[in-house]
Amino acid sequence: MNEERPDIIDVDEWVREGSRSPIQTMAAYREHWARAEADPDGYWLAQAKQRVQWRKQPSYGLEGNFSSVRDSPIAWFGDGELNVTESCLDRHLETRADKTAILWEGDEPGDTRSLSYRELHEAVCRCANALRELGLEKGERAIIYMGMVPEAAIAMLACARLGAVHSVVFGGFSAEALRDRVRDCGASLIITQDVGKRGSKNIPLKQTTNAALEGEHGVRKVLVFQRDPSVEVEMKAGRDLWWHEAVDKASPSCEAVCCAAEDPLFILYTSGSTGRPKGLVHTCGGYLTWTAYTHAVTFDLREDDVYACVADVGWITGHSYIVYGPLCNGATSLMFESIPTYPEVDRYWDMVERHKISVFYTAPTAIRVLAAHGEGPVRKHDLSSLRVLGTVGEPIDPAAWRWYHEVVGQGRCAVVDTWWQTETGGHCITPIAPATPAKPGSATLPVPGIMPMMVDAEGAPQIGPAEGRLCIVYPWPGMARTVWGDHGRYVATYFDTFKSMYFTGDGARRDSDGYYWITGRVDDVLNISGHRMGTAEFESALIAIDEIAEAAVVGYPHPVKGQGVHAYAVLQPDAGDDLDAIGKHAHAAVREAIGAHARIDRLQFVPGLPKTRSGKCMRRILRKIAEGEPERLGDVSTLADPSVVEVIVEGAKPFTSR
Repeated sequence: MNEERPDIIDVDEWVREGSRSPIQTMAAYREHWARAEADPDGYWLAQAKQRVQWRKQPSYGLEGNFSSVRDSPIAWFGDGELNVTESCLDRHLETRADKTAILWEGDEPGDTRSLSYRELHEAVCRCANALRELGLEKGERAIIYMGMVPEAAIAMLACARLGAVHSVVFGGFSAEALRDRVRDCGASLIITQDVGKRGSKNIPLKQTTNAALEGEHGVRKVLVFQRDPSVEVEMKAGRDLWWHEAVDKASPSCEAVCCAAEDPLFILYTSGSTGRPKGLVHTCGGYLTWTAYTHAVTFDLREDDVYACVADVGWITGHSYIVYGPLCNGATSLMFESIPTYPEVDRYWDMVERHKISVFYTAPTAIRVLAAHGEGPVRKHDLSSLRVLGTVGEPIDPAAWRWYHEVVGQGRCAVVDTWWQTETGGHCITPIAPATPAKPGSATLPVPGIMPMMVDAEGAPQIGPAEGRLCIVYPWPGMARTVWGDHGRYVATYFDTFKSMYFTGDGARRDSDGYYWITGRVDDVLNISGHRMGTAEFESALIAIDEIAEAAVVGYPHPVKGQGVHAYAVLQPDAGDDLDAIGKHAHAAVREAIGAHARIDRLQFVPGLPKTRSGKCMRRILRKIAEGEPERLGDVSTLADPSVVEVIVEGAKPFTSR
């Protein structure tokens, strides 16, 4: 025990006791939170030194603040030097070389692979050597457009080994979306695969890549992993080459490139309200410290855990809690290629039983889908290995929480409902598995180092129980540092709404116990099944087709996906009256522009949109109509044509989706 602080367990002692977390009780949580608030530099400097392997240890913590972020970006551990792969791979070779690092479950049950830390280290070195041979250098950008195969994680780590900046693009995105990201970050190389596998279907990743690169000249090389040798794909001579020919023959030894703590590690694009994706930049030292800390603390990580996050590496959850956090902590991390309902609705529970999973992390959408099938598929399997259940991507409703806790967790597993964002890098408000008393549907309390502030629409702080906008008033190590190539947009998006505070874009309620309940987005970004997509992306796709003159898209509560997409479309005068055909064209346009994961749940044709005299569309009104609350529209007299609202309301009752 620490003689100066007898209630705080030293790192070495709590590691010996089997946990990676020093927070086992609410008393320990309060102590750590108070220490992080009183001395954030000291607290996070200690965590960084304990959890990350440095070439040169940092001597200080934070530089900058939210007031000066426009002119002086936030920085953590600025004089430190490291390569993140040495924390995630090299240092484990002495004590965990034969421990499973990545456990892969393929699309078909029983199609599995296991990579030890030694094998993963060699695979990353081979890939890094191949990428170097292809000309990838420190600071250059590489796009990774792959399915959920171990090679996706290997590619990420190989880029990091070289000090190159990776940008993973979700495998469901369209050619247009991929092209936009290639152009925005100036990628010189793409790593993809022939096809992805998902629910017995082939996802044509290489075909989409080819379409995205038509007429493009910035990408020099495309490295292609062969997932299915029976599938033929078009390979462009001089540009494209196979993974098994370039990587497998490379040397299994590669010296890691030394990086500064604030060097970019990756760019991850997230939807914005303007329709143009934002390339959020996460840096090496602070991000790795944050993900390692939160992964260990939130889930009460233990040495013998089989930890399964069933998200996709195309999203921040996969970056932080499949790859970087777990590997930095020396955990066994399961990657899942398929979907929870293939080939049967008990797929998750079958995996838990076969792999003896102890920590399971998924989205509320999946829980609601599986809960609709009842308890039978769960009861078929031995889930006694489970200790911690997690949720991510959107707020979980109390009914789904209780089903997860009582049916899946059999009333004995901690449930951690984690609130965080692509921008935050890792968990910000969440229960801590062994410590926090839960309330179904509540994200509960802030992680040490996170200092939330509730404000009203004008930015006035709300004290005690309150509802309003959720802000954070002090920097933390895992936060994104900027938007790639557009720091002004970063500042405008997160810091201009409420001065000297980071505005999350979410609304929240705080109860009398200080617990936080996330109420959803207050801007024009939708959160659909945990995927954040801008309303402007949908609107741009809709008005791009000849038949539609105007469009407005809002979210509404969806029983499965959390938020659904309700689109209001104004037809061109010569569009014709075959609304079914126009509807099919509209759905196809959205799918092509955004990706297969983007779907309009309700498409309503309207004579006009509710606009002010200055031409601003009043989405507040459309949102209330979509939510089935036409009696709560408020004052419509300021609209240029109030009568259009009556027609829209009438068309939505009873609503028929096209």
